[in-house]
Amino acid sequence: MILKDEIITRAIVERYTKKFIENLNQDVVIAGAGPAGLTTAYYLAKKGYKVSIFERKLSIGGGMWGGGMMFNEIVVGDEGKKILDKFGVEIEKYDDGYYTADSIEAISTICSKTVKAGVKIFNCISVEDVMVDKERVCGVVINWSSVDIAGLHVDPLSIRSKFVVDATGHSLEVVKILENKVDGKLFTKTGKIMGEKSMNAEIGEKTVVENTKEIYPNVYVCGMAANAAFGANRMGPIFGGMLLSGKKLADILAKRLGTPGVKGMVQVEETD
Repeated sequence: MILKDEIITRAIVERYTKKFIENLNQDVVIAGAGPAGLTTAYYLAKKGYKVSIFERKLSIGGGMWGGGMMFNEIVVGDEGKKILDKFGVEIEKYDDGYYTADSIEAISTICSKTVKAGVKIFNCISVEDVMVDKERVCGVVINWSSVDIAGLHVDPLSIRSKFVVDATGHSLEVVKILENKVDGKLFTKTGKIMGEKSMNAEIGEKTVVENTKEIYPNVYVCGMAANAAFGANRMGPIFGGMLLSGKKLADILAKRLGTPGVKGMVQVEETD
């Protein structure tokens, strides 16, 4: 068989275009493909919901790849271990309540299982704005990350979704858009981004789960984005809280979405 370059090109463009078009309207769009965003997507997809993730970087997995200071091992506690067990990641006990895993195996396995569950991940794409209807977010506005890096003036495209998740970590990219461009206050004590505090693994691991909640109508935060938004501590290279945050958010959104594939009104969640 003779390989033709134009057929290779056509195959890539046609298949990518098909995938993109099939995901213009979602149950949930997630910005950021770190461990919290991936875990949220995985559990939602396993329940039958339509989910896609937009990741501004070429690589998927957020900060988990590097472990702690590029020592590529991560630590999880007892509850985090249960989720890594679910994904089939090999874990070693280090001490009571402390377990380690190879960060490369952990995040590559989570990525693979998430895609195989049906989640579509679009890398090299940034969320640069949100769509709003009747004071509720109803989708995201996207563009190639390279457009922003190069400083080009190129108009974006839009993706509609019932819910939007900011899982962009410390940078808090979606919530910053809300604070700067959208009417109304955030659901924080100050009505604005409160900012993350210095590292404290004990506090950070707990609050990252507690702060996994709605921050603006139809917009949720999870993972480090939750602590950055609600003013809690970072936790460093211990990742159980990230995974538990993702699972908690999947449960919250599943409750609001109702039966997968059934049209109807999304439940309105009461906020604190």
